[in-house]
Amino acid sequence: MQQHWKVGDLAKLTGLTVRTLRFYDQIGLFSPSWHSDSGHRLYNEADIKLLHQILSLKDLGLSLVEIKSVLKGDTYTPSDIVAIQIERVRKNIKIQQKLLAELERVGERMHHQEPPSIDAFISLLETMKLSHEKYIVEHRLYWERRLDLLGDFLNDKLT
Repeated sequence: MQQHWKVGDLAKLTGLTVRTLRFYDQIGLFSPSWHSDSGHRLYNEADIKLLHQILSLKDLGLSLVEIKSVLKGDTYTPSDIVAIQIERVRKNIKIQQKLLAELERVGERMHHQEPPSIDAFISLLETMKLSHEKYIVEHRLYWERRLDLLGDFLNDKLT
């Protein structure tokens, strides 16, 4: 038996807002496979796989217009998308490992009351910048979701 999810359930499952899912439907990017007799959007397993593809492409930095184009043209297979995500995770791990090693070097010198060199601090700052760029993007996305939720709340109160 195939399982179906309502838009609110899918929002909770993915971390997206109901508003975002409705917007995706409105622009023709991601529409539910079915509607209930009462008009509720119903999503199935194939829809969830498609949403994973959309979110993966979005995570890669593609715009919604580009994602729509990719999905229509089959430029990327699901396997390609997973391979790209794996590569990004590996890159992030390398950056974090480099940051850890540099922090340990500076910390060890400080522990022995030896001042770290300016080159060590510059290298540390550059690595921290690389590490923080990902954090800044994630932080911005978090606040965008929070603003979406606020918009949903205000819409509910006004209607």
